[in-house]
This record gives sequence, C-alpha cells and structure tokens, in this order.
Amino acid sequence: QLQLMESGGGWVQPGGSLRLSCTASESDFSNFLMGWFRQAPGQQRDMVAQIFSGTTTNYANSVKGRFTISRDNAKRTIFLQMNSLKPEDSAVYYCKARHFDSGAEYWGQGTEVIVSS
Repeated sequence: QLQLMESGGGWVQPGGSLRLSCTASESDFSNFLMGWFRQAPGQQRDMVAQIFSGTTTNYANSVKGRFTISRDNAKRTIFLQMNSLKPEDSAVYYCKARHFDSGAEYWGQGTEVIVSS
C-alpha cells in the first residue's frame, strides 16, 4: 500500500510563493503517474498538475506559467513550486499517485494553502 506524505502548505500573501512536497513510501515510485489536485471548500477536487515518469507534464489552465511540477525519482518525491499566488489558489492540495500498469490510485492526506492579505 503506497503512502504519500505532503508538506509545505501554509499562509502566504497574494503574489507570494510556496513549494509543496510529496514523498512516497515505495521504491516503485518511477512507475507512478504523480499529480497535485486541490479542493476549495464547497467545490470539487480538480487537477492542478501532473508529471509522468520523466519530465512530461500537464497543467490546469489556471496555473500555467505560475506553477511548476517536478519529480525526483531517487528521493521518491514530487514538488509543486507555486509562484504569483492568488487568493483563488487557496485550497487543500492533495498529492495523487496512479500506477501505470495496475491503475491503482493513492491519495495523500492533503496540505492547506491559504493565500490572503
């Protein structure tokens, strides 16, 4: 059972930056599609960014040019660098893993990001 542990959330003023991290418990990490999702109160959980085993990435339109997803397979960790943050970026951010072969999906517990002055 893959376990995911997020960190790096917190409060930041508009225009500021935060870096989220998500570390996986298994060494099979490179065989997982990794992604960040977010969910604001009363809203559905939406994809923010995804990264395949190498450097291929996919972003939601709302974060393109501001957020960057990356991964370090040796450390079993993905990152989400968030710049030029806006109040509408406030949400609980979740890390998700999906195994390329089995399709099994796993979620982290979430880390809250608050963008407010």
